[in-house]
Amino acid sequence: MGPNTPSRVLFVCIGNACRSQMAEALARHHASDIIEATSAGISPLGSIPDATRQILLERGVDIGTQRSKGPSEVDIGATDVIVNMTGIPGKSLFQPHLEIEDWDIDDPYQESMAVYRRVCDDVQEKVLDLAKRLRARHASAKTA
Repeated sequence: MGPNTPSRVLFVCIGNACRSQMAEALARHHASDIIEATSAGISPLGSIPDATRQILLERGVDIGTQRSKGPSEVDIGATDVIVNMTGIPGKSLFQPHLEIEDWDIDDPYQESMAVYRRVCDDVQEKVLDLAKRLRARHASAKTA
């Protein structure tokens, strides 16, 4: 990753239907200058619930062509940062030399819209914080 190149971030949850889809869409919407986002699930659901789409649309974020997929469909080796929301420690799921962040975020799957909204708030806060830290890292790399 160069100082002018966005960091490739892979957001991972269980089904790649809610949390990681939210994170991917929010990162593309709020931080495309610094995050090249993709997502996957360790046991992909194969679809994205309407509630996930609806919560994002309430925020003016269109999920576009995103789809539920597994880790074999993404290039993990080309990833700069893996954000793990599975609830399983990331070091046990991924190669230990990769940069992994474990985020403790509830899974809203099949819960109420209020739960989806709260989870989306949590995901957005974490995505914005990650973007801020990556911008600072890139800025310091430019001056080094």
